[in-house]
This record gives sequence, C-alpha cells and structure tokens, in this order.
Amino acid sequence: MKQILSILLAGFIGGMIAFGAFSYKLDKQTTVATEMNQSPKAVFTSNGSNVPNDFVEAASLSTPAVVHITAEESDLLANQRLSQRKPNIFDFNMEDLFGGNFFGPKQGTGSGVIYSEDGYIITNNHVVGFADKIKVELTDGRTFKASKVGTDPSTDLALLKIEAENLPTIPLGNSEDVKIGEWVLAVGNPFNFLTSTVTAGIVSAKGRDLDIIEGVKAIEEFIQTDAAVNPGNSGGALVDTDGQLIGINTAIATPTGVFAGYSFAIPINLVIKIVEDIKVNGNIDRANLGIEGFDVDEELAEEQDLNTTKGFYVVNVVDGSGAQFSGVLPRDVIIAVNDKEVNNIEDIKREIKFSKVGDLVTLKVIREGKEKTIPVKMRKSF
Repeated sequence: MKQILSILLAGFIGGMIAFGAFSYKLDKQTTVATEMNQSPKAVFTSNGSNVPNDFVEAASLSTPAVVHITAEESDLLANQRLSQRKPNIFDFNMEDLFGGNFFGPKQGTGSGVIYSEDGYIITNNHVVGFADKIKVELTDGRTFKASKVGTDPSTDLALLKIEAENLPTIPLGNSEDVKIGEWVLAVGNPFNFLTSTVTAGIVSAKGRDLDIIEGVKAIEEFIQTDAAVNPGNSGGALVDTDGQLIGINTAIATPTGVFAGYSFAIPINLVIKIVEDIKVNGNIDRANLGIEGFDVDEELAEEQDLNTTKGFYVVNVVDGSGAQFSGVLPRDVIIAVNDKEVNNIEDIKREIKFSKVGDLVTLKVIREGKEKTIPVKMRKSF
C-alpha cells in the first residue's frame, strides 16, 4: 500500500511540474499574443522592412482627392436611346442592368480621382458613359455639376471637368515600377453610402487581359489586387504605400456581384496616356485595320509561294475598313507597320493599339514578290 501511494504521489508531483511548465509556456504565448493585438506596428516591423508600419500617411494623401460621382441620364437622352431599341422586352444589355433603370432614364454612382487642381477628374466610362447629368461630391462636402470632357470605351476611361480651383490631387506614380506582392490601397465609395472607404491588399498580378471591356477594340492590361473593391468603387484610386496613384479601380471578379477576392485597376501609365488624349480630342473612337489572315511561317510560305517566312499574310480585307479603302489586297504580306518590323499579328496589334479614327498608319507589304508602301487612313472599328 505504501508503495502504491508513493507511486501516485510521484506521479502527482510530476504532473504538477509538467502542468506548471505548460502553464508558464501558455501564459508566455498569451502575453505575446496580447502584445501583438495591442501593438500591430511591432508585428509588422518584425516581419521585415518591406512591410509598412501602417497605411495612415498613404490614406491621408489620397482620400481627399477621391470624389463621389452621381450620374443620371436625362429624359430626353433616355427617350432617344429607347426609340432606337427594338420593340422587344428581351432586348437588353448589361449596361441597362447596372445603369439602374431598365425602361426609363439610367442612373448610377461611382468614384473618381481629381487629376488636376483646376478640376479635371478621372473615372470609368461605365460610371458616366450613359449620362448627361453628372454631379461630383468632394470629401469636404462641396458638390459640383460636372461636364463630360470625353470618354474612351476601349479602355473604360472617362474624363470630367468641374469649375473649381486649388483642388487636392494625388501624386502620380509609375505603374511600370509596381511589383507583384507589394502593398496597395484602394480608395473609393462602395455601395453609394460608404464614402471615403480605404481597403488594403497586395498586387496579385500585372498585365491582366480579362476580355471584360465590350467592343471589338478593347485595351486591357489590368493590375490585379486583393484589396476589397465593391460596386461604387469604380473610378476610385489604387495607391501605393507612398500615397502615389498607380491605378484606377475598375472591376472585380465575382460570382455574387460583390467582392470575392480579386479586383482590377487600369495602370496609371495607360490612364495618363488616354486622359491626355481625351483632353485634346474629346471622345476617342478606336480603329482597326480591317484585315484577316495568318502569321507567316515556313509551311505557309512554301504553300503560297511567298519569298518571306515572317510577317502577316492577308486572306480577307473587311468591307468598309481603312485597309480596303487604302488598297490593301488579299495575298499581301504585311512586313512592317510604321517602320516597325512585323513578325506576326501581335506586332501589328501592338503598333496600332492606340490608333483612332482618322489616324494615318503606314504599311509595308510584299505583293507578288515586290515591296510596296501603303498609307492607311484608319476608320471606325468593325
């Protein structure tokens, strides 16, 4: 009996020692966890110098320059649009659904970014493209009637103007320098009531072509992030941790209509190019060459008896296109556009990507074994 009590006592003492050690370890972990919750800056700092301590400065720099936009279609414009529609209740498109009114004037809300101190504001075409009555509200509560300087549906960008001076702006960054994995902030006005909302995430990818912009001629090279963006954020700012503008928030990937993990922004380098073009030319109407065919390779060169193994072989010229009016013919091989060598169709697309109606593009072709230069006046996309 004494032996059994001795064993139980030894086990109890050993258990208490073990429990004491476990409790000490647990207390220590709890203390660390509590300190982490109380001082998130310490947590960020311990993870490395590339992670920001906080986003306060970036948010304070960018938020005043992000505006709330209310866009509405007048009765006159709505009647004109509806009178051109087929008399079919099933004849509708996505713009009707998101415009907010199927059979009457469309209306909607979104965000915008003040581009210059004298009142130019960048937003998305899908926010204001349908509207002729646009109101802009600043973060200080002031409201202005905005005029539409112009739009570019191919990039989903629009430029507005309000009559104001000394407005806050966001320093412009360089989207070419943006790196996958870096922290970013999305600033906007989701759901039409959560104004001046800031969310954070990282850059998930660059150069995304999602085929979400309607139309034959679309220019897409989105920055993908996991910063939360929702309806109403469209046209708002994507900024880096220095508070520099690196993109215009435009779209989300979602099965539900609200944020589901990824959002997409137009890179600021592209935005600046388009906006400056709109300031000079107003609405931008993109153009295509109007050709169809195949990239030249050795097999095609031998089959068609071509004296080149690179370029783009024209099979068909679209009726009414700039190529047709300029004299491009089937069996021509395009070997250069604006003196830039063409190896395949992607080279042609890259060179004429920003071409507008009325622009002059110079083609160098091989026709029946001889080189020929053809100036093409660009016409509306088909």
